[in-house]
Amino acid sequence: MRLGVLDVGSNTIHLLVVDAHYGAAPLPASKSKKVLRLAENLGPDGCIAATTIDQLIAFIREALVSAEDLGVTEIIAFATSAIRDAPNGDEVLAAVCDQTGVELDILSGEAEARLTYLAVRRWWGWSAGRILMIDIGGGSLEIAAGTDEEPDIAVSLPLGAGRLTRDFMASDPPDPDSVRELRRHVRTAIAEVAGRVTRAGEPRLCVATSKTMRQLARITGAAASSEGLHVRRVLRREDLHSWVMKLAEMTSPDRARLPGVSESRAPQLVAGAIVAEAAMDILGVAALDIGPWALREGVILRHLDGLPR
Repeated sequence: MRLGVLDVGSNTIHLLVVDAHYGAAPLPASKSKKVLRLAENLGPDGCIAATTIDQLIAFIREALVSAEDLGVTEIIAFATSAIRDAPNGDEVLAAVCDQTGVELDILSGEAEARLTYLAVRRWWGWSAGRILMIDIGGGSLEIAAGTDEEPDIAVSLPLGAGRLTRDFMASDPPDPDSVRELRRHVRTAIAEVAGRVTRAGEPRLCVATSKTMRQLARITGAAASSEGLHVRRVLRREDLHSWVMKLAEMTSPDRARLPGVSESRAPQLVAGAIVAEAAMDILGVAALDIGPWALREGVILRHLDGLPR
């Protein structure tokens, strides 16, 4: 079966085409994306702008043509926090459906956490024991932990790197007062849920997913993506701590010159680093393994689980 996954994220819109069947790992056949930064490019009222909606619809139309050319038999389409939290989110969904025929499924924050955790569990398997998963997206932070395929605890907080950059960092580089204010805000929010997470038990494996985490690991010395999926990559709290203030003192163009950092993600890397460091500090995590599978793979795996055999 050839599946298309259309992921309308807070930073980027992705079309992932995979060859997949029950009991096998999804095999990527094609990837395409467009950076829209939905979590950042909002009007004063928090609404997604009409021009951004037009760009979203244009990409979805292109994605549908590409999927047809590639022989995709089914498309799974979903959206996350940017549309979920926008005051005009329903209007965006209606416009996409009217003009493309695609009905976007809005995932709740908890569903994001559970599906990402599922992907992490399937990648590492049962031998990993209890897993703690941390994912920093553009609009939200997801944390989940457990020993089974369904986590014992799954939480979502509005601490995405794009959202926080928009709300706290008006200058580039950000001024020190803004950095301190953001740090307090993030740590207070994570501390409010930390007890629920830690009561779930001591993890044997701590895993980070998302592009933000991969970039932070890369600049602290992890292997490049060109070395393949199966190379172990680790983000250590000690290494990250030494980089947070360095990143805050750099401009976005300077950050974009760091290894593994894309130009489109450089502006929000400071906020992402602050969230990552806070989560590791407050949850008592010394190091995070970087997972190659995340939300999209979790959506695929859950879909395959529901098919008749």
